Amino acid sequence: MSEKLNYRLLTGPDDRSFCEKVSQALEDGYLLFGAPSITHDGSRVICAQAVILPHTLSAGGD
Repeated sequence: MSEKLNYRLLTGPDDRSFCEKVSQALEDGYLLFGAPSITHDGSRVICAQAVILPHTLSAGGD
Protein backbone atom coordinates (compact mmCIF):
# COMPACT_ATOMS: atom_id res chain seq x y z
CA MET A 1 0.00 0.00 0.00
CA SER A 2 1.43 3.39 -0.92
CA GLU A 3 0.23 6.12 1.45
CA LYS A 4 -1.76 5.14 4.53
CA LEU A 5 -5.25 6.56 4.87
CA ASN A 6 -5.83 8.65 8.01
CA TYR A 7 -9.14 6.87 8.66
CA ARG A 8 -10.29 3.36 7.85
CA LEU A 9 -13.50 1.49 8.68
CA LEU A 10 -12.77 -2.20 8.92
CA THR A 11 -15.75 -4.50 8.41
CA GLY A 12 -16.39 -8.19 8.17
CA PRO A 13 -18.02 -11.25 9.69
CA ASP A 14 -17.32 -11.80 13.38
CA ASP A 15 -14.57 -14.35 12.87
CA ARG A 16 -10.82 -14.79 13.10
CA SER A 17 -10.20 -12.96 9.81
CA PHE A 18 -11.89 -9.81 11.12
CA CYS A 19 -9.78 -9.93 14.30
CA GLU A 20 -6.66 -10.43 12.18
CA LYS A 21 -7.62 -7.40 10.06
CA VAL A 22 -7.95 -5.21 13.16
CA SER A 23 -4.74 -6.63 14.66
CA GLN A 24 -2.84 -5.90 11.45
CA ALA A 25 -4.08 -2.30 11.43
CA LEU A 26 -2.84 -1.88 15.01
CA GLU A 27 0.55 -3.32 14.02
CA ASP A 28 0.61 -0.84 11.11
CA GLY A 29 0.34 2.07 13.56
CA TYR A 30 -3.41 2.69 13.62
CA LEU A 31 -5.36 3.38 16.82
CA LEU A 32 -8.87 2.18 17.57
CA PHE A 33 -11.36 5.02 17.14
CA GLY A 34 -14.61 4.56 19.02
CA ALA A 35 -16.34 1.37 19.99
CA PRO A 36 -16.88 -1.51 17.58
CA SER A 37 -20.31 -1.87 15.98
CA ILE A 38 -22.11 -5.16 15.54
CA THR A 39 -25.14 -6.08 13.43
CA HIS A 40 -26.75 -9.21 12.07
CA ASP A 41 -27.46 -9.73 8.37
CA GLY A 42 -29.96 -12.55 8.82
CA SER A 43 -27.40 -15.32 8.83
CA ARG A 44 -24.23 -14.02 10.47
CA VAL A 45 -22.88 -11.36 12.81
CA ILE A 46 -21.07 -8.48 11.04
CA CYS A 47 -18.57 -6.24 12.87
CA ALA A 48 -17.15 -2.81 12.12
CA GLN A 49 -14.25 -1.00 13.79
CA ALA A 50 -12.94 2.44 12.89
CA VAL A 51 -9.19 3.04 13.10
CA ILE A 52 -7.17 6.22 12.66
CA LEU A 53 -3.53 7.19 12.48
CA PRO A 54 -2.25 8.91 15.67
CA HIS A 55 -1.49 12.26 13.99
CA THR A 56 -5.18 12.55 13.06
CA LEU A 57 -6.00 13.21 16.71
CA SER A 58 -3.75 16.27 16.83
CA ALA A 59 -5.27 17.67 13.62
CA GLY A 60 -8.15 19.15 15.65
CA GLY A 61 -11.05 17.11 14.30
CA ASP A 62 -13.41 17.86 17.21
